[in-house]
Amino acid sequence: MTESKRGPLEFIGRLAMDFAIYLGQLAALTKDLFDALRSGVWRLRMVAEQIVSIGYGSQAVVVVTGAFTGAVFTFQTYAKFKDFGVESTVGAVVSIALCRELGPVLAGLMVAGRVGASMAADIGTMKVTEQVDALRVMGVHPVDYLVLPRFLAMLISMPFLVAESIAFGLMASYIVCVFGFGVPDAWYMKHMLEHTDMTDLAIGMIKGFVFGIIITLVSCHQGLAAEDGAVGVGLGTTRAVVVSSLSLLIVNFFLSILLNYIFPIGSGI
Repeated sequence: MTESKRGPLEFIGRLAMDFAIYLGQLAALTKDLFDALRSGVWRLRMVAEQIVSIGYGSQAVVVVTGAFTGAVFTFQTYAKFKDFGVESTVGAVVSIALCRELGPVLAGLMVAGRVGASMAADIGTMKVTEQVDALRVMGVHPVDYLVLPRFLAMLISMPFLVAESIAFGLMASYIVCVFGFGVPDAWYMKHMLEHTDMTDLAIGMIKGFVFGIIITLVSCHQGLAAEDGAVGVGLGTTRAVVVSSLSLLIVNFFLSILLNYIFPIGSGI
């Protein structure tokens, strides 16, 4: 009886301990990252290369995701709003949803899957082939050389990717609603502009900024923690995508509550 009770308790305790250790490792990486920021050695050429890889390279998946999300959300919203005779307000609902939630979250998930996996794989490969140790031997801190350029590039790229996701989602929504369902153009635009302001767009940008930090920290940590050759790199890459995606969704919930408390819908700037 004692053994059967001890099993679940040990399992829960082990999970809690592993989670605490993981948070401690992320905190240590964050400290090293801020130390690198304060050093002023930012390697701007590497930052520019990462901006091209992260920002320019992720445009296709973000644009397609945003456009078809806006289109299908408009289709479903119109189908229900038509029953109440308020189909002209579809633009306002879709616009607020895309700016505050759908645009930043889906863009973040796509970037986590594409860029997060790439970061973990690149750094993990360097770790298991002892290139990270070689950097230390040469007096170069791995966080300064490997993490900081990716971190800065992500902070610059993510807000723009979120903005693109929102913009193409709204364009797709307009096409579906106006040309597909025959909603008057003037009514669609009037309701959308009346009920959407810069606050809604700013919330999307803030979320993109935060999501970029989460993706970079989680993915780079998994890469630096990779062990056991190619198998370890593969596991680290998988964990980077799963952990960053789940963390993004969880943080989004609390961030939405906080930002909606500070900037209620319709408050304006």
